[in-house]
Amino acid sequence: MSERELIGIGGLGVLFFLLALRIPVGLAMVGVGIGGNFVLSIFFPFLRFEPYLQQFKSLLWGIVSNYELSVVPLFVLMGYLASQANLSRDLFQGVNAILGRFRGGVAMAAIGACAGFGAVCGSSLATASTMGRVALPELHRLNYSPRLATGTLAAGGTLGILIPPSVALVIYAVTVEASIIQMFQAAIIPGLIAVVFFMLVIAIQVRLNPDLAPIPAPMPPAERKQALLRLIPVMVIFGAIILGLGAGLFTPTPAAGVGVFAILAYGLFMHWRGKEGLSFGGLKQALRDTSVTSSMIFFILLGAEVLKGFFSRAGLPAFMADAAANSGLDPWLVMVLMLLALIVLGCFMESLSMIVVVIPFFWPALVDINGGDFATAATAAYGMGAEDLKIWFGILALIVVELGLITPPVGLNVFIINALADGVPMSQTFRGVMPFFAAEIVRITLIVFIPAITLFMPTILGG
Repeated sequence: MSERELIGIGGLGVLFFLLALRIPVGLAMVGVGIGGNFVLSIFFPFLRFEPYLQQFKSLLWGIVSNYELSVVPLFVLMGYLASQANLSRDLFQGVNAILGRFRGGVAMAAIGACAGFGAVCGSSLATASTMGRVALPELHRLNYSPRLATGTLAAGGTLGILIPPSVALVIYAVTVEASIIQMFQAAIIPGLIAVVFFMLVIAIQVRLNPDLAPIPAPMPPAERKQALLRLIPVMVIFGAIILGLGAGLFTPTPAAGVGVFAILAYGLFMHWRGKEGLSFGGLKQALRDTSVTSSMIFFILLGAEVLKGFFSRAGLPAFMADAAANSGLDPWLVMVLMLLALIVLGCFMESLSMIVVVIPFFWPALVDINGGDFATAATAAYGMGAEDLKIWFGILALIVVELGLITPPVGLNVFIINALADGVPMSQTFRGVMPFFAAEIVRITLIVFIPAITLFMPTILGG
């Protein structure tokens, strides 16, 4: 290991130390990137500091003008408009009208609503927060066990990152130079499996312990009809976006533009009719929140580029890729170790931060282990070429990153839901998410050993 690589590893350690101190991730990456390059220029004069600084004249513009990333603020705006227009409430009540007749059905409806809202929102933390405010009061009113109620919503929030369209999938695709459309297509089946598994977890729990959920009371016909009627436009809007993207009928940016327009038009129309749709105050708040969130995302991406420049000059990605390829470890063991590392880091870092910080190190190592950029399925260590590996590993990585959000003792989704549930001990919420945690382990195992789960849709739809 050379001195340059040691400086790179030292910078990586400083980065994680700053993140442990809760320094904003974008600021931490910019600081480590600039500071690390300054240190390199002192010890290695040929690595001049001034040319590195000159890139800042165009670096930020290059990021915000990237057409592929233009979809990010549109997806973020879709989520905030849907929340302000009360589409999250309509979605939950509509699904509850369908599933509420079953024991545990309201909790299952919360999972379905989390999946639907997460598809538009694309953020697990935002999904957990929004659906927690919508569903927790209803679950409490019906005397659901606090353990089951909070555990369901904390786990349901993790669906936001995977079900397309997803901001995290876009960032991952841009990071590894994968097709955004193919990543969306690959996420459909794993996302649906998660929804089914979570609902099965609820059904099994209430079957084994009926005290967790009350005997369902029939919904009045008029209320049921109203809930189903308000569900129809929500499902049309959400379904058109998801199915259109999944089938490759349109690219992400136009799809997001259409989605924003559809939600905006529907919300304003419902408000005009006096149906608590999207008020002008709500529109203003959605635009403000979108500006803040999008700025945060692009600042993280700027920090990632600054940090990437430091690590590249230090030779760290190439060193780590060579070390992994020449370690002598079984390729599948390396994959498992990477997934475990992502779970642990996911306990402390938000998913977008994880993608831009960790994936640039893991991906080159996987490519080398697999046999290089031009490996074929017959010669590759993982039985697939580099393009399929991008898709398969991307879905796995996003799932395990989200698993960290419900992993004891510091799962962020658990803290969000517990903060919304007055009087519920944190231990009860963690007990509530453990059955869902086990279901996620099963899903990860299936995807690891049956890559076709992720590769089937891109292969079929891609011709």
